[in-house]
Amino acid sequence: MLTKSDREVFDEISRLITEERNPRTTDIDKKSPREILEIINSQDGRVAPAVKKEIPRIEKAVKLVVDSLSKGGRLIYVGAGTSGRLGVLDAAECPPTFGTAPEMVQGVIAGGYRALVKSKEGAEDDEAAARAEMDRRKVGPRDTVVGIAASRRTPFARAALERAKERGARTVFVTANPKLKDDVSVDVAICPLVGPEVIMGSTRMKAGTAQKMILNMITTTSMILLGKVYENMMVDLGSTSRKLRERGKRVIMTLTGADYDTSSRLLKQAKGNVKAAIVMKKTSLPYRDAMKRLKKKGGLVRWAIEGE
Repeated sequence: MLTKSDREVFDEISRLITEERNPRTTDIDKKSPREILEIINSQDGRVAPAVKKEIPRIEKAVKLVVDSLSKGGRLIYVGAGTSGRLGVLDAAECPPTFGTAPEMVQGVIAGGYRALVKSKEGAEDDEAAARAEMDRRKVGPRDTVVGIAASRRTPFARAALERAKERGARTVFVTANPKLKDDVSVDVAICPLVGPEVIMGSTRMKAGTAQKMILNMITTTSMILLGKVYENMMVDLGSTSRKLRERGKRVIMTLTGADYDTSSRLLKQAKGNVKAAIVMKKTSLPYRDAMKRLKKKGGLVRWAIEGE
């Protein structure tokens, strides 16, 4: 791959929407604290409508992710800087939130673990490291790799997507700039156009907010479709801490009308499995039969309760 000159990179950055100067905030340094906050809030109000326009593309990404996860594959986020941290954050929150195995949703950030807490300049340009990460994780046809890059040009994210594609994975690109003809080839490109930032180039703001919303939408929708949610409550909870056990009891109480003692007994009989406890209460089935019903219905509590 040819290395771009400094001038080529300069020209490339100059053409990006996220690097433009915002005409609505040129005098922000003269404003009072209240006025600055109101300007930021007003600009943030542009994010949700921009994300809404991308729902058709987000839906396509969700279908890829669900197919991957249902077949034993993984969702792997890749990014640098703020984008990388958002991917790692979303991945880290899936096990405690949805009871997933830690390896099911993974986050890769340029520069590695230390870059999470301290910026590592130059890591975003390390294409070799990005490819090596895809190889080290043995990315393959069952996986979906989501590259995250506010600027669209981040070499680390693009190289990871290219390598993932070569290895047969499904690929998704989340960026706050329009997809161009010379972009890396991906299965789905999600491009919420939030416009120039309040402070020129500070893509941790609107672009970062849009990315966080999209990652939330991808994993939450995928987990609902995979049976992690019943009605509008998370039910695939672990019992690895006192907090989670008590949360599980509360979920059982809310969804079944059982009192605290009954919910505690059900959760114990269900060996800490909240989904099984709910099915047991709703159908009067013993634990083993409740688990068989859940397995038959793909782990979906609603259909385990309503269908034979």
